[in-house]
Amino acid sequence: MVIRERDDQETGFFGQPRGLANLFSVELWERFSFYGMQGIVLLYMYFEVADGGLGIDQTAAAGIVGAYGGSVYLFSILGGWVADRIFGSERTMFGSAVLIMVGHLSLALIPAVAGLATGLICIALGSGGLKATITNLVGALYGEGDNRRDAGFSIFYMGINIGGLIGPLLTGLTQQRWGFHLGFGLAAVGMAFGLLQYTLARRTLPESVHHVPDPLPRSQYARYALIAVGVVVVVVLAVVAGWLNAHNLANVVVGAIVVAALVLFTVLLTSKDVQGDERSRVVAFIPMFVGSVAFWALFQQQFTVITIYSDNRLDRDFTGLPLLGDWTMPIPWVQSFNPFFIIVLAPLFAALWTKMGDRQPVTPVKFAGGIAFMGAAFLIFLPMAGTAAVPVLWVALIMLVATMGELMLSPVGLSLSTKLAPKAYPVLMVALFYLSLALGTALSGTLAGFYSEENEVVYFGSLGAVTIGIGLVLLALSPWITRRMRGVR
Repeated sequence: MVIRERDDQETGFFGQPRGLANLFSVELWERFSFYGMQGIVLLYMYFEVADGGLGIDQTAAAGIVGAYGGSVYLFSILGGWVADRIFGSERTMFGSAVLIMVGHLSLALIPAVAGLATGLICIALGSGGLKATITNLVGALYGEGDNRRDAGFSIFYMGINIGGLIGPLLTGLTQQRWGFHLGFGLAAVGMAFGLLQYTLARRTLPESVHHVPDPLPRSQYARYALIAVGVVVVVVLAVVAGWLNAHNLANVVVGAIVVAALVLFTVLLTSKDVQGDERSRVVAFIPMFVGSVAFWALFQQQFTVITIYSDNRLDRDFTGLPLLGDWTMPIPWVQSFNPFFIIVLAPLFAALWTKMGDRQPVTPVKFAGGIAFMGAAFLIFLPMAGTAAVPVLWVALIMLVATMGELMLSPVGLSLSTKLAPKAYPVLMVALFYLSLALGTALSGTLAGFYSEENEVVYFGSLGAVTIGIGLVLLALSPWITRRMRGVR
């Protein structure tokens, strides 16, 4: 493979380095496969065997989806460690992408629970590794002070949402017409296409992406290999003994993430390398972490409760359509509302913050607004409680409000974690933000166990009200948080 140095004057892709086109395409197809699979996997689990599913209890299936989603972000920390200490970002990303494809193929080709377990484990590990590394690869395309960087990341972010938009549309339609396994197969084909084009254009990346920042001494390889084997043995024994099963998996993942977050906060707050202003900023991040968890616990229910709601409560039947006649909208198509609204609204939010300049709200206020929007989205379910067939556009309205909340919290949250990070631990603070997303995602599976058609008013009303309350508390604390951030907006 030919390795090249970075050319800071290169403008081969919309004024950006040629390597961005390669990474843009990889991320687009990875998100296509990820969201395409996630759009149908819950249905695959709880649909009856006669309908092509596995017949798993609906509550257990939702918990598995939540645990899987949380594990993706938990494994991103492992992926970052592997990239920093063993393989470097580029090889870790490539290997992770191969693992993702293997996971989709497992879902498509291996029948029953064996294929489900193998597929979800491979995809969770691979997606975590890819998520931890591909952002670093994009950054490596630009030299220090290159003013194209922000625009490049904006283009890259569009690839994420284009993949997230078309994935559920195509796999959902494939599943509806030809079955679940062909839907999973389509996700595998998408990932394979992304890998093929990446391999052909791999040389467009600069030499720096192959660097291992903190190589693990070979004398320690055996030690860490034994730790990895030990973890696998413990998990297998827990499954065989019945301590870990489909019904408690989400709660176990929640517990693991809580422990990981407590450990990281303890490391940051007790380290002798974190003093004064830096320690104050870590403390300021604690209420933001809690607020982020609350947001994602509701937002990620688009893959659990809202999928079930779309199956049982939506009127997805259309009659007399031109060319189509009578037509039933595939259930997973509801999951394409969010990336569509992101593509439409993200430029508007960016323009708004740019126009406001120094007058724009500080980050804690944006967080509070985003959380309140998410709570309000759940309250919008209430007028339709008891309605026999809810219009599809009503869920589109709910996802519109939720997406507005996402745009106030998600981009600024990741940015804030880099600004508040102590110099000695720049990666750990970013890991904490991802852990808030992991914890919220796992909780979305746990909370789904309390949902039923009969208790919609209590379920959506209580979660919406509590989340708005958390947003209001964060708003009230925003002056204190801002002071503790010590000059960071």
